[in-house]
Amino acid sequence: MKKEDLRVIYKQKRSELTSEQKEAFEQNIYQQLFHLDLAEVTNVHLFLSMKKFKEVDTLPIIHHFRKQGKQIIVSKCNFKDDSLTHFYFEENTKLELNKFGVPEPVNAKEVPVNDIDLVLVPLLISDKKNYRVGYGKGFYDRFLANCRNDVKTIGLNFFQPIDVIDDLNEYDIPLHQVIYPQ
Repeated sequence: MKKEDLRVIYKQKRSELTSEQKEAFEQNIYQQLFHLDLAEVTNVHLFLSMKKFKEVDTLPIIHHFRKQGKQIIVSKCNFKDDSLTHFYFEENTKLELNKFGVPEPVNAKEVPVNDIDLVLVPLLISDKKNYRVGYGKGFYDRFLANCRNDVKTIGLNFFQPIDVIDDLNEYDIPLHQVIYPQ
């Protein structure tokens, strides 16, 4: 299937999740993530969940990693070139919603992309080779292309991978791992 069709299908599937299903799926995802050996990771980049799209709630992940002494990093969108700029997300960092409803840091210190050790990536669906379908703007494709070669990338998703995404291109980067409810 093509990405555009997959976006429609998996946005719909996600919107149909009940609160109970979503919470159970999230607990399963958290358990898998929290049992990974991430001792070498200092700086964790993650997305701040958009509730209106029923994304995996990343707040428990933030709390978990902060307790482990890891630095949390989040991004701001640049809509002129569809790029991301990265910032430390401290407990006192203020957030504002951008024009698409994405929470972004206001009073935060910028972080060079090379300082990031782990990226938790949002997605709608992935395939069995860990290629992902996102919302279609390419923000994460550009971001991941600029990361260090040794950065670990993990997608968080509510649904099992499909066999194949038909219209992959040279800009698509496979993730190291995709965590979904088992």
